[in-house]
Amino acid sequence: MATIKAKDGTQIYYKDWGAGKPVLFSHGWPLDADMWDSQLNYLAERGFRAIAFDRRGFGRSDQPWNGYDYDTFASDINDLITTLDLRDVTLVGFSMGGGDVSRYIGTYGTDRVAGLALLGAV
Repeated sequence: MATIKAKDGTQIYYKDWGAGKPVLFSHGWPLDADMWDSQLNYLAERGFRAIAFDRRGFGRSDQPWNGYDYDTFASDINDLITTLDLRDVTLVGFSMGGGDVSRYIGTYGTDRVAGLALLGAV
């Protein structure tokens, strides 16, 4: 099981399929990374690196008492992007995940970001 450790020590689970230009998916409430399996497979088979993670408190990630706010979710995404050294990544956010990736860009900028897709985002 692939995980990274967020700044506060929370373990964040992620899937990392394929190779090539990265696409990072952020799920909606109350789902997890598995909601993206069809998209991950489709993109990985077509030469992309497709990554999805379980937001803290969801799926296989740790369920800490604190950190359920958009600043912390954005920080977790930053930790994932930095740890995996993603560059020119396309961020995809569905529902609550749209808030996560939007806050990431608002806080950390677009130096590593090539594009953004918001799907039914908050």
